[in-house]
Amino acid sequence: MTEATGPGTTGAWPTADPDPVRRLRALAAGIRGAQVTEGWVAAPYDRVQALLGDLEGGFALVVPDMRGLRVVRRHGESGEGVEALARSRYGPRARLRGVQRPGWCWLQSRFLLIGVAAAPEGEGTRVAFTGGVRVPGRAALVPLGVRREGRRSLRRLTDLL
Repeated sequence: MTEATGPGTTGAWPTADPDPVRRLRALAAGIRGAQVTEGWVAAPYDRVQALLGDLEGGFALVVPDMRGLRVVRRHGESGEGVEALARSRYGPRARLRGVQRPGWCWLQSRFLLIGVAAAPEGEGTRVAFTGGVRVPGRAALVPLGVRREGRRSLRRLTDLL
């Protein structure tokens, strides 16, 4: 076996570092029923990231179903691991665990999944949303209303910017 060298390789294995939107698409592709809603907003990445990255403030304003989100713990070397308590506008609550990095957030509980990503694109920002209700005991999401909620999130984000 010959060792690979050059950009995008580590030893004998190639590596890839996709932008956050591509990463979200890849993760969602592995979950049955997951839908990704993607769009472009005419706002600089820094503004979009500031709003989406504010889990206890702006994030809940963008996600239509969210009444509030409170971060209860951060962990990991750079604090990217997140535990949060979420409350739906319809009453249910969830303890979410996941990862938050610049341009990227993936949170899930036993019954809920929320994913959002942003990446600079031209003069604006490409954003993507996924999420939904998880089916207990199966790697699947209930696909009802997911696309509609994603479009609503995209509209809310655009309105807030």
